[in-house]
Amino acid sequence: MTVCLTWSRAWRKKAWAHAMEVVAMRIGVIGLGDMGSGLAKNVIAAGFECTGFDLAQGRMEAFAALGGIPAASAAEAATGADAVFVMVMTGAQAHDVIVDQVAPAMAPGSVVLLTATILPDEAAAIGRALDGTGIALVDTPVSGGFPGAQNGTLVMMAAGSDAALDRARPAMEAVSATIHRVGTEPGMGQTVKACLQSLNGAIFAGVFESAALAAAAGVKGQVVHDVFVNSSAGCPAVRAALENIIDRRFEGTGSHIATMYKDLTIVMDMARSLGVPQFTASTAMQLFQAGKTRYPNGDNWSVTRITEEITGKELHR
Repeated sequence: MTVCLTWSRAWRKKAWAHAMEVVAMRIGVIGLGDMGSGLAKNVIAAGFECTGFDLAQGRMEAFAALGGIPAASAAEAATGADAVFVMVMTGAQAHDVIVDQVAPAMAPGSVVLLTATILPDEAAAIGRALDGTGIALVDTPVSGGFPGAQNGTLVMMAAGSDAALDRARPAMEAVSATIHRVGTEPGMGQTVKACLQSLNGAIFAGVFESAALAAAAGVKGQVVHDVFVNSSAGCPAVRAALENIIDRRFEGTGSHIATMYKDLTIVMDMARSLGVPQFTASTAMQLFQAGKTRYPNGDNWSVTRITEEITGKELHR
């Protein structure tokens, strides 16, 4: 009984300290699109004071409606922040935002969380640029897409010092379900993410082609869905792709085709530098290139329509 009481008191003390840590922290979010808006939503829901910035006024208005504090610039959003999430599209954007705007506005001991997916070498270069500034970089791309971002269930692939990861932990826990510590140096998180996207590209390509095959054979989409998601091939990526295909949702699902195409180009760039053949990922990249060219405003699932247009058959629920 005494042991249980001691543990209970210790647990309450730890929980209280964590709660105070959350309340005291101020978090910034740069980039308030499909993914960044989810980060901000869950940061605010966790009780943080949250400042944010995006170039799109509509996103800023939506952020304010969530309870966020709009900033006039990335630097203003970072001023006084203990940790700042950076969710932009490209490595060049990440470098500009972090090195030239965010880091100079932050106090020594604070942490930049690079959640965007960029080239490993680009993340490493950002890390080198922050050396000696007192600002820590955690290279932590994410997986889970739009649903994961909005629901706070992202998987984070985090690379950084133990001290930086521990300081940023409350903010990271607010937006994720799982945090994997994959290394200590910037670029290691992006490397793991590229390997993951090689697999995701292959999965998506397989779903798109099998869906088109089923449509041509006259199989109902619901049958395909029920069999696939309950088979050995079933996984969240297969489920999401099939549900959007059979319900003909090709835009506005939060999984823009340009993002996955960009990720696959990162895969191929890394594979080329390492001399590693990527037979399936390269095919997936070309499928996404075709989909992006044909449906520039579409989401990932639009790729299925390329083959459907060739066969003249569509897969419906």
